[in-house]
Amino acid sequence: MQKLPVRAYLAAMLTVCLWAMSYIWADRLLDLNVPVEFFVPVRTLLAGGLLWLLNKVTGRSMRIQSRKDGLKFVLLALCMPFVYFVCETYGLQFTESPTITSLVIATNPIFAMMAGLFIFKEKFGPVNIVGVFITLAGLWLVTFTRSQTGPLFWLGVGILFVAVVSEVSQIAFTKSLSDRYAPSVIVMYQFLLGAVFFAPLLLTKGIRNFDAGLYLSWEVLYPTLSLALFCSATAFTSWAYAIKVLGVAKTSVFLAVVPLVTAVLSFVLGSETALPLQWAGLAVGMVGIYLTQKEPAGQDL
Repeated sequence: MQKLPVRAYLAAMLTVCLWAMSYIWADRLLDLNVPVEFFVPVRTLLAGGLLWLLNKVTGRSMRIQSRKDGLKFVLLALCMPFVYFVCETYGLQFTESPTITSLVIATNPIFAMMAGLFIFKEKFGPVNIVGVFITLAGLWLVTFTRSQTGPLFWLGVGILFVAVVSEVSQIAFTKSLSDRYAPSVIVMYQFLLGAVFFAPLLLTKGIRNFDAGLYLSWEVLYPTLSLALFCSATAFTSWAYAIKVLGVAKTSVFLAVVPLVTAVLSFVLGSETALPLQWAGLAVGMVGIYLTQKEPAGQDL
């Protein structure tokens, strides 16, 4: 029985923590009335540029080996960050419910598990499958609140499921490229091409009400740079590495923990209070994660 490298799990957990922080930094920008169409494209372009510089300095090969791989990189960037961020934003706007939004997005592991099983032929036993649903149950306990919904609620839910599909697709494309390219190279192309897709939004809605005094202030630059360096460049690179080592199904389960970690960080930073039921949900979620990674008897995962 071969044990999986500990650093792959550490990479997945690092990604989860950084993506959890991204909600807090993005919320700061939204509170300052900085449009999503501005800071998301800027974040994407900066992340791609930083990774290009890293790959250049370290001498890592950035040559795309085939036209087929080039198409995969384009589709990867189209799925994430472009389609995912657009659908997540408008889904949240139409449902008018962060709770529902997080719960729909958290169904990702179920779809990714199916992709891992049927596309990449990954082994995933009954205990692991039960772990996925236990993880989602823990997530529900943490994020469950009473909230109102708007008239476009079901349209919003549908759009959110498009975001889920796009996220699963980007995981699949990353996995298919991971044998031939370094994680930092995959993510570099993902964000540089993503910035191209975002360009029309940036050049229209993004800079329509550009305020140099605000947009170039440290109050805006700090969270924007943090999103680019930590939540995009670093997080997606460590995520690509985790996918390469752990596989699609096992890695994707960690996505369900992002809202859990966000809730804990919000509590620690004092922006939200946690109820006993939410702490119970956190514990349940951790049990679920453990079961998803547990190797079934008689199988080599």
